[in-house]
Amino acid sequence: MDLNSALKQFEAVEANLEKLDRIWKQIRELLPEDGSVSVSDSGKYLALQRSFEHIAKSLPNIDGFKFNSCLLDPDDITRGNIDCLELGEIDASIVFSREIFRQEEVLDEYRFRMASKRRELARQTIESLSIEIESLLLNLKEPAEKLRINEPMPDVEWQKLKSLYKSIDALLGNSFQRGPRWNDMARHLGFGVRQDYEDIIEHDWPIIKQWLERSLYGEADPLPVSTSDLGELVRAKPQGPVSTELDWSSLSPIDFERLIFNLIDRTSGYVDPQWLTHTNAPDRGRDLSVTRVTQDPLTGTRTERIILACKHMDSINLPTVTALKEQMKLWAPPRVDELILVSSGRFTTDAVDYIEKHNRGDEVMRIEMWANSQLERLLANRPELIANFHLRK
Repeated sequence: MDLNSALKQFEAVEANLEKLDRIWKQIRELLPEDGSVSVSDSGKYLALQRSFEHIAKSLPNIDGFKFNSCLLDPDDITRGNIDCLELGEIDASIVFSREIFRQEEVLDEYRFRMASKRRELARQTIESLSIEIESLLLNLKEPAEKLRINEPMPDVEWQKLKSLYKSIDALLGNSFQRGPRWNDMARHLGFGVRQDYEDIIEHDWPIIKQWLERSLYGEADPLPVSTSDLGELVRAKPQGPVSTELDWSSLSPIDFERLIFNLIDRTSGYVDPQWLTHTNAPDRGRDLSVTRVTQDPLTGTRTERIILACKHMDSINLPTVTALKEQMKLWAPPRVDELILVSSGRFTTDAVDYIEKHNRGDEVMRIEMWANSQLERLLANRPELIANFHLRK
């Protein structure tokens, strides 16, 4: 099945689920509460019940979970409430009342599972769409520089940019409340002059990219676990060496950047992490920006602007270091207080010597090195990230 067909299926299910929500709200108003024992209008209730069950049959299973219509017959509701009153037991009344309203729990459960599957579908495609958007934004830099501030951007490329953005919007569906600057970017795409392009590059897209990263990889989505009982796993007394080296080769450059984003996003003292894509970057790479907040009991709160350059490569040599250092001028103002070079590999001897000499000098910006060994130490306290990115060999 192609992606468009899959999207149509999701949209049809979401439409039917919305219909069920509306019908359930009408049914709920008829159900007995506050001491009454019967539905307020049996004829209307039965008509709504038939409609509800008819639409419910169209909902597909989700990983084996079947949507069940569990609306009780009006006569059963009356008899059950009378029986509870005759028993005079509060627990029995509570249990039966929950049974009357259980349809709402089933709706919530199905909606939750569908949103999880919608995120999974979106994850499979939105990352590649985002890369296309970034590539287009970078390619538009040169023609944009030749335009006055209110002149329209090249039509063909701009229309493609709009189409990619609309595709992401369609994939998100109604399972997501749109994040900050979503409407701003849509408005700038609608006007399409050079000023809009600059606003998208500098403000809209970095914030939206950050929101997409957090939203698509929901905290409620589980990782597969092969064991059914951790106690049995321990009692089996597993043996053998523990691998401390992580499988960096399993990551794509995009995955590596996402890993570092997640690391700083979940670390205390680091706030407001952002993706940065600068049109003037020599390697057209993506950096991360974050604010480090330090609490000093004597001098108070101090903030530093940190840029992390993520390089998924075997080694970082001196030319790479000098190029990245020079690139930091593109991010000012405000001032960059520290550049962290993050590598899944190592640093060459001449690169290390250069950085150490730089940090002994009088330049304001420090340069720090995070090689693969440093990342492995940092991630030792973040087993959830090791699991999420399948780094354990």
